[in-house]
Amino acid sequence: MSTLFQSIKEDHEEMYEYHDQYKRARERGDVDAQARWARQLTWEIARHAVGEEIVVYPLMEKHLGDKGRELADHDRREHQSVKERLYKLESLQPGSEEYDQLITVVMDSLHHHNDDEEIKDLPLLEPAIGEQASKEAAQSFKKTKKLVPTRAHPSIPNKPPFETLLGLLEAPIDKLKDWFAAFPTEGEMKEAKEELKHRDHDAAAGR
Repeated sequence: MSTLFQSIKEDHEEMYEYHDQYKRARERGDVDAQARWARQLTWEIARHAVGEEIVVYPLMEKHLGDKGRELADHDRREHQSVKERLYKLESLQPGSEEYDQLITVVMDSLHHHNDDEEIKDLPLLEPAIGEQASKEAAQSFKKTKKLVPTRAHPSIPNKPPFETLLGLLEAPIDKLKDWFAAFPTEGEMKEAKEELKHRDHDAAAGR
């Protein structure tokens, strides 16, 4: 059973892989593939962000005192900025320069945010809650991601219980939209999953 750190890092690696796939599609001028990978990327980011806000950040606030509240509030502000940009992305045309620039801005900010979580937040939280609680939190995080919205909703509160309630109302609408959206093919996802086995981003490398 994965720990919370392992589950969060696994998500981060998926984001980086999907972004790399998007960039390759961009380099070869395949607009349809760019749109598919951008949808996969934003789908993952949206679910991950809300999962953290519902499961992880309340644990930081509960177990790390004032420092936990400070870190959680900082992370929520960064999430809000990402959500606003992803919401704007929905109105742009895949393949356009503006679309590509906005994805680049989102991923640049997420790299910094994700690294902070791996270097600062989770190394503080996991010892405070213990290994068993970390594994239970990881399971809760994974389950929560299955229920939350799959698109960015910057107007929804970013703390439970209101985020939980409003998110559950938005999720079915998002999933209906996903039904008609183009995602990577089964073959493309298989290739990406194979590459993921060999990814291991070192968050501390650039610090």
